[in-house]
Amino acid sequence: MTEQANNGAAAAQEEQGAQFSLQRIYVRDLSFEAPKSPEIFRQEWNPSVALDLNTRQKALEGDFHEVVLTLSVTVKTGEEVAFIAEVQQAGIFLIKGLEPQAMSHTLGAFCPNILFPYAREALDSLVTRGSFPALMLAPVNFDALYAQELQRIQQAAGGAAPATAH
Repeated sequence: MTEQANNGAAAAQEEQGAQFSLQRIYVRDLSFEAPKSPEIFRQEWNPSVALDLNTRQKALEGDFHEVVLTLSVTVKTGEEVAFIAEVQQAGIFLIKGLEPQAMSHTLGAFCPNILFPYAREALDSLVTRGSFPALMLAPVNFDALYAQELQRIQQAAGGAAPATAH
């Protein structure tokens, strides 16, 4: 029964011409700075973490798209910057046959969801190589971030989001 359902979904996808395929995942840029080393290691460790997250996408040739997820972390202990780490995790995706709204969601939320675990691992590896405690970032809801960004754009354009009954 499951096989029939899968075959039916695949047939529907072929009829619609929609296609999604991950081609490559790679680190585009990687940076680590510990400006107060080695003195920072002798201080009491009471970290505050600031995370900046950003995505961008670029159309490549044909139906190929590059999506870049940037995670920047600044960790302070007291007023002192312990370290600054940044990773740009990128992927090349083959995407075709999607309506513009579905394409926007795929590039703005679905692809960053795929890239996030790789970026989180690269960032954690950087931090531990700098001799700091592991930095295990919590999962990110890219669908919610995408919806917030759409709402912000809509409000900036002067159109209020339609009210919905719950």
